[in-house]
Amino acid sequence: MRFDQSLADKLDALMFERLLPDDAVEALGGWLADPERGGRYANGSGPHTIHYTPSNWAAVTPWPAALADRAMAGSASVSRAEAEAVVRAAMRSESWAETFVASQVWGYGGGGLGPYRTGRILAQPDADAVIAEAVALLRDTGAAGPTAAYERLDTLRGLGPAFLTKFLYFAGRALPEITGPRPLILDSVLAGVIRRHATITGRSAGHEWSEAIAGRIWRDGAWTSHRYGIHLRWMHAANEQLTTALPNWPKDPDVLELALFSGAWKPE
Repeated sequence: MRFDQSLADKLDALMFERLLPDDAVEALGGWLADPERGGRYANGSGPHTIHYTPSNWAAVTPWPAALADRAMAGSASVSRAEAEAVVRAAMRSESWAETFVASQVWGYGGGGLGPYRTGRILAQPDADAVIAEAVALLRDTGAAGPTAAYERLDTLRGLGPAFLTKFLYFAGRALPEITGPRPLILDSVLAGVIRRHATITGRSAGHEWSEAIAGRIWRDGAWTSHRYGIHLRWMHAANEQLTTALPNWPKDPDVLELALFSGAWKPE
């Protein structure tokens, strides 16, 4: 079927009306209660740690001093909390490229293409200015900040939405003065969970077109800034639902993002 924005809007409205079903709340509560799964994030996603190989990043400059020495052999680790601290320190000195590198090291982890892609992005003549402008938009434009910053970063060649939003996530965590919704990560895994949920939500309301529309708006990449804004609004609203239904659920929605990424709930 041809894409119809009015149907996309209708499906979005249903998603906000119904948010998470009971089975999702139960599954997410079980994930948080399990010490081997979500229990370690009961106080926030800060402990979520990835491993990377510092020597693979030898050609990327500038390199944040707080990250592992690239001359070391073997692998190193960096948690969300540690990456956030690196980004915050780099922002204080307006070392915009360093803020970006820190987010990409955490984002790519052991992925072999990370250093190459990050280096190519930073080599663009306007990269530093674009990153600085995105941070300013995030800081100064209230509720519209995340989508405006998304649009600005999306002009950098080779920076896909999944890694663009990883930068926005850490930048948002490092900026206490943000008045709008805190940015979150959106990648193909998150989009896949929401796509299945949107399809089921639409079908339960009698809309057989929901699968085709959900497949378009929650595809695996190339999301518009509008779609990113919808993602943030829905995730923040769903997290509020969880904090009401589950007294121990953390107030920061990045734990919900991590839970969905980890497969805590699989819409069926």
